[in-house]
Amino acid sequence: MALWGGRFTQAADQRFKHFNDSLRFDYRLAEQDIIGSVAWSKALVTVNVLTVEEQQHLEQALATLLNEVRENPMQILESDAEDIHSWVEGQLIEKVGALGKKLHTGRSRNDQVATDLKLWCKFQVSELITAVRSLQRALVETASQHQDVVMPGYTHLQRAQPITFAHWCLAYTEMLARDESRLEDALKRLDVSPLGCGALAGTAYPIDREQLAEWLGFASATRNSLDSVSDRDHALELMSHASISMMHLSRFAEDMIFFNSGEAGFIELSDKVTSGSSLMPQKKNPDALELIRGKCGRVQGALTGMMMTLKGIPLAYNKDMQEDKEGLFDALDTWLECLHMSCLVLEDIQLNTARCKEAAEQGYANSTELADYLVAKGVPFREAHHIVGEVVVAAIKQGVPLEQLSLEHFKQFSNAIEEDVYPLLSLQSCLDKRNAKGGVAREQVTYAIEQALARLA
Repeated sequence: MALWGGRFTQAADQRFKHFNDSLRFDYRLAEQDIIGSVAWSKALVTVNVLTVEEQQHLEQALATLLNEVRENPMQILESDAEDIHSWVEGQLIEKVGALGKKLHTGRSRNDQVATDLKLWCKFQVSELITAVRSLQRALVETASQHQDVVMPGYTHLQRAQPITFAHWCLAYTEMLARDESRLEDALKRLDVSPLGCGALAGTAYPIDREQLAEWLGFASATRNSLDSVSDRDHALELMSHASISMMHLSRFAEDMIFFNSGEAGFIELSDKVTSGSSLMPQKKNPDALELIRGKCGRVQGALTGMMMTLKGIPLAYNKDMQEDKEGLFDALDTWLECLHMSCLVLEDIQLNTARCKEAAEQGYANSTELADYLVAKGVPFREAHHIVGEVVVAAIKQGVPLEQLSLEHFKQFSNAIEEDVYPLLSLQSCLDKRNAKGGVAREQVTYAIEQALARLA
């Protein structure tokens, strides 16, 4: 059933109908469309379009329909309806007869779909915040279990300075905390109701839109009808946040893939999140992580597509805007799934503590400590930097770490170096010295874990 047939003398071509209809994807807005319709029926009572008894009859029928949809949402796809709005209206008319035809008075599909989408986004934001917090907890718990596992930190994928696995976990916790805050901020901006804005110029009935917004659980009503029916900022914003967070998850996945590789050997992933090769029986592939990394491009592509769709649309509503849903649904579904999968990946990882420490001891990661030692002896930092560079070249030629060079050898480069240098070149000393806020010292890592747990409580 189309909602606009009176103006037309010919039926739509079936090819156009298939091209035009959106039910195959906007069926996901069924619950929101029904909830919005209940609120609208209450508003129509206040302007004497419906009696109290009529409204109650409609609300009961809509409640029945809502239960039917929750029990079997896929039933909607068996319909030939144009979109979810016409499907809900058609079902309502089947249940209450001609009374159902009164419900759309003063309302347009333009403000209806904008309302449905915002209600759906509000629910998704809540679910996403829960998932983001769950992954933060998983990272913090992993950090708590592995505070003493020393490993190399990297810049340019070269071993740089020693860190702990816990400190690495907490870095991603911070990224996810920002993702969470962005979702909370987005919720403030999308928490305004467009219902009652009509097609573009507002409704002709003196409805209290603030009360209507309150019935729907919105903080307030929108301020401009023209903007309200054509605004999709909330969809763009959520896809943008999804893209940023998926970038974080992709980096997390890439780190874990490297840590799991034979070249690094820092961790072993659980059999639950890996797969084998059809040819090579020894292979254990990090497929879950590779898919997370791969799906980042899919989410960012959805954002780009939506930006291009909206950039040339004049006010107010245009059919182009029907393209808002598939990309949004897919982006947020993908993000949510990847958050859950990242938690699963962390569940049963095994750390090779000895291999982590061995890698941290290699690569001259304590070179900065030697430079700081020279600075403490009165050598200007730039000069100390040059001296340590020469020492590293000599150590590489001998094939030994810095701490195994003899004092005599050190003194060939600087007479400022004494026997007291050796304790400072140990891995533990490298960690303990970095005790400023945010550093890798155990005291700071323990504090960061406590603070994260308090935030997530």
